Amino acid sequence: MLIPERDITTGIYVFAIFLLLLILSDSALANPRYSSIVIDADTGAVLHVSSADASRYPASLTKMMTLYMLFEAMEQRKMTVDTRMPVSTHAAAMPQTNIRLRAGDSISVRDAIPALIVRSANDVAAVVAEALGRSEANFGRMMTDKARQLGMRSTTFRNASGLPNLEQKTTARDMVILSTRLMKDFPKYYHYFSTQSFSYKGITYNSHNRMVRNTSGVDGLKTGFIRASGFNVATSAKRGNRRVVAVVMGGNTAAARDQHMAQLIDRSFNQGNRTIQVASNSQNARAVAVTVVKVNAPTPALKPYPEQPKASESIVTQQYVVPPVSAQPVQLQKVALQLQTNDDWAVQIGSYHEPSRAYANAQAAARWIPGEIVVTEVEISNRRLYRARLVGLQENQARSACQSLTRQGIECLVVRS
Repeated sequence: MLIPERDITTGIYVFAIFLLLLILSDSALANPRYSSIVIDADTGAVLHVSSADASRYPASLTKMMTLYMLFEAMEQRKMTVDTRMPVSTHAAAMPQTNIRLRAGDSISVRDAIPALIVRSANDVAAVVAEALGRSEANFGRMMTDKARQLGMRSTTFRNASGLPNLEQKTTARDMVILSTRLMKDFPKYYHYFSTQSFSYKGITYNSHNRMVRNTSGVDGLKTGFIRASGFNVATSAKRGNRRVVAVVMGGNTAAARDQHMAQLIDRSFNQGNRTIQVASNSQNARAVAVTVVKVNAPTPALKPYPEQPKASESIVTQQYVVPPVSAQPVQLQKVALQLQTNDDWAVQIGSYHEPSRAYANAQAAARWIPGEIVVTEVEISNRRLYRARLVGLQENQARSACQSLTRQGIECLVVRS
């Protein structure tokens, strides 16, 4: 019995995707603490995601929020780089890593910043906490309040250092939000995150963050480790006119974490063009011209809106061709769409207020499964939404693909195209 060439090609393609999934999800399978996310810093488009909303321990990534609070105090002129902060008995008792501060001493903001970034000094984190919040416990509440203001809805802080605390939790998505806001809210202080060494009282400390030295384009941010979290890192890299921000949590070793982060960064910069088709469910539609629109920068947290009953839907047909993401707003090209009817199946990712957000989440899903991205404009109760789907799949492909996405923390639904 001869097997049709098309079936052979499809089988090879599906098998290749399966192998790719095995390779890319190896870290997650080997370590349940693993999670990761990569976004385009200028548009907020999600370039990669894996368990990004799963609860994790931040470890010393916590110190990014401690620094955010310190930079904010400096912007508000409550402190300067010359401000000296007293060292309490509580701060001096903080375990390694530290810079051996003694109770009754003081440290300047100028020295505290590199101590937090390069040495990840727990004693200095406690000093900053007490200087800004009177006590570390109160500062933890202030940090949590600030996290909510920044859109970090799944993060709770209990201390300024990231030392073990069962209630101190975050997610990779929240950490990428914090990383992005540090760069955008305090651009004149961001250079500190590329510091590779600093000296204090005659001792030189070298940075734990080898990504800055070893990976092209990387210019900051922070590493972290406690036994409960594994090896974490938040990284920002710029190549040409593009910048990406990435977080990897739960690495088994620092070297494995850094290697995986470098691979994610390389892959994100190497992504090419992708087409969004916005289709119609109208049987009479044939070809429709498109209005030129502009994609504005979405927020990093891209959550789907719940689906509504289909009885009240009216569909508008459009097609968007999206060039690679750049630092400038993207102007979408006018095209025409020839509609065809078929019995194909699709994986539905969600519905969003902006077409760019629908595309970003569909693009993230397309890293893991085959299928052509289709974004449909839907009017529901006088509200315009953009529904994201990956189409052109057979039923068994769609169901298997949705299961794969669910394992990666991406919500989905199997539907008929």
